[in-house]
Amino acid sequence: MPAPMKQTVRRSLLVTAASLTSLALTAPVSLAAPSPTPSKSPSPSATPPAAMSSVGGARLGQAGTQVALAGDAPVVPKDLTARSWIVADAESGDVLAAHNAHWRLPPASTMKMLFADTVLPKFPRTTEHKVVPKDLAGIGSGSSLVGIKEDETYSVHDLWLGVFLRSGNDAVHVLSSMNGGVAGTVKEMNQHAEELQALDTHVVSPDGYDAPGQVSSAYDLTLIARSGLQKKDFREYCSTVTAKFPGETKKNKKGKKVRSSFEIQNTNRLLAGDYDISQYPGIAGVKNGNTTNAGATFTGVAERAGRVLLVTVMNPEKSDHNEVYKESAKLFDWGFAAAGKVTPVGELVPPRGAAPTAQASAQPGANPSSGASSGAGRGGTSQQPVASAVADDGARGMWTALGITGGVLVLLAAGAYVVNRRWPLPDLVRRRR
Repeated sequence: MPAPMKQTVRRSLLVTAASLTSLALTAPVSLAAPSPTPSKSPSPSATPPAAMSSVGGARLGQAGTQVALAGDAPVVPKDLTARSWIVADAESGDVLAAHNAHWRLPPASTMKMLFADTVLPKFPRTTEHKVVPKDLAGIGSGSSLVGIKEDETYSVHDLWLGVFLRSGNDAVHVLSSMNGGVAGTVKEMNQHAEELQALDTHVVSPDGYDAPGQVSSAYDLTLIARSGLQKKDFREYCSTVTAKFPGETKKNKKGKKVRSSFEIQNTNRLLAGDYDISQYPGIAGVKNGNTTNAGATFTGVAERAGRVLLVTVMNPEKSDHNEVYKESAKLFDWGFAAAGKVTPVGELVPPRGAAPTAQASAQPGANPSSGASSGAGRGGTSQQPVASAVADDGARGMWTALGITGGVLVLLAAGAYVVNRRWPLPDLVRRRR
C-alpha cells in the first residue's frame, strides 16, 4: 500500500446557535490500513444465490440492484463494483436502494460493530484490566493489532479506542476475556444478532477474522450499525479520528519505570482521509474491514442538511486503492441527492422484542434516556447545538453533536425501540470539514 501523505484539514465547530467559531486542525499522517489476514475458508461465489432473505421487504431478497426512481431522481452510479451494498435512512429506516442486500458474505472487521453493540454496555469505561497471557490467546495470524502488551494495565476506554480506531483484534480478545471468554462472547453476539433480526449473520470469531461459516450481509451490517449508534459511547468511539494509546512500561535512564503513549489513527478513510481520498463531509463513523476472504467492507453514517444516511458496501471487485470508500462516497452522494425522490424498496426492521413507542413532541431539555436529546421544530430553521466536545483521555477526534430540527420527533424511551418509521439519532456526532 502506498505511503500516505500528510494532510491538513480545516474543521469548523458549531458551538452555539448564534455564533460559529472556526477551528483549524492539522490531521496526522495517515497510517496504513491493517494487512488482510490469510483466508481460512473458500472465497464466496461471484454470483448471488437465487433465494435470499426477504427481511425488510420482498425486493430486498431479489438479486441485482433494487431502486424505484421517480420524477427527477438521480440514477444510481453506474460504476459500482461491490458485490453487495445498501443505502438507508438511519432515522426512518427506509431503504432507498440496495444491491444484493441479503447476500451472506464474509464481513471482516465490520463484525466488530456487533461485538461492540453486544459487549460495550457491560463495563464502565473507567474499569481497568491487567492483561494476562490467556487474554491474547487465539489471535489469528496476520491480525490487525493496536499493540497491547502482557502485564500492562489498560482502561476499558483504551481498549475500545483500540477496537474502533486500529481495528485491534488484540483489544477484542482482551475485552472478550473480560466478558467471560471468546466462546461465550460469540454466543452472546449470535443471540444479539437474532434479536436485531440480523438473520444473515453468523459469528464464529468476535473480531471478524476469516473463519468458515462466518458471514453477514449489507442489510444486517446496516441494522447492526443502526443499533450501535443509539449508544453514546459507540458514537464517540466510531467518530474519533486520533487518540493516544498507552505504551509499554520501561525504565528510563535513571532506572525509573515510565509509561509513555503513542498515537493511533482511525483506519476509516472517509473519516480520517488518505492521500487519494478526502474526509467525507458529514461523516460520523462507523467501521471498516479488510481480509483476504472478505475483501474490503465498510459501513458508514453521514449527515447532510438534517438527513442521516447509512451506507454499507461489501467487497468491490475493482481493486483500486481505497475503492470501498470511493464507492461508499458515491452512494452517500446519490442517497443525499435522491432522498425524497425515490420510493423506498424496503425498510430496516426493529428488534424482535421492540415495543411500539408513540411519537412525542420534542421539548427543550427532554431526555427520556441517556441517548436522547431534543431538537428544534421541523417547521423552523434553527439548529440547536446540544453538545460539543473533544474526545477525552487523549482522543483528538473533533466532533460536534447537533440537535435535529423537527416539530415532531420520536424520542427513545427507556428500554423501548421506535417502530413507527422514525428512529432518530438525537445527539449523533457529526463530522464537519
